Amino acid sequence: MNTTTSLIELKVEAGIAVLTLNRPEKRNAISDAMRSELIAALEQAAGDATIRALVLTGNGKGFCAGGDVAGMQRRMDAPAGAVGFNGWTRQQRVHHSIALLHTMPKPVIAAVNGSANGLGADMALACDFVIASEEASFAWSYIKRGLIPDGGGMYFLPRRVGLSRAKQLIFTGRKVEAAEALALGIADRVSPHHALLDDARAWAVELSQGSAAALALGKSIIDQSFELPAEQVFAQGSQAQGICYTTQEHRDAVLAFLNGGTREKSA
Repeated sequence: MNTTTSLIELKVEAGIAVLTLNRPEKRNAISDAMRSELIAALEQAAGDATIRALVLTGNGKGFCAGGDVAGMQRRMDAPAGAVGFNGWTRQQRVHHSIALLHTMPKPVIAAVNGSANGLGADMALACDFVIASEEASFAWSYIKRGLIPDGGGMYFLPRRVGLSRAKQLIFTGRKVEAAEALALGIADRVSPHHALLDDARAWAVELSQGSAAALALGKSIIDQSFELPAEQVFAQGSQAQGICYTTQEHRDAVLAFLNGGTREKSA
């Protein structure tokens, strides 16, 4: 299944979906139209049981330059009385797209092929894992526009690098090159630029071999584990395990083990 719109490409091969931001002339800056297409593609990927993992990347030299500056101009040109509500409405769409990435019920890898700035850096960290090209860079550059991270950066970044270091990166908006990103924990792996997508696909295959139900349920609990008390994590785990007991994957795995053990004993 391949879906191509003007601003988003979604290609699926052997259960691995590659979602490509396709606005290379703007370094894949997210416009309102692009966000709508992104949301539709993410909803499609989330609901397609044949897709076992998702790779997010960008077309051209950049991963994502952040929010579209033309959209910022329209926001400033709006009547004063509409600025606040228009901004709130836009924020709902931003957060919906980030939530779709973060809560995708299957592994999601950001394959960062170039610069990831502002919202682009936030989008990368909304994914479960980040593999960066040697030519990649990250910058939470909102401060340079008089803004704060609005794509989840204030949530995701401290969990990756610690509170103090996250403040430093957000307060300065400085660029972090690939090697430093790996050392800080912003990126999980660094790959040669020419091999980035192949490496990301191979990693996606490795991560998605287990039971789809167990992966989805486990991810949903792990992603809340920093906020929940241990007792609630245990309770959710018990409920999820009860569901896992009923899946065909669990039954097949147990029967295969038992049958294999019988054969070994009889041999």
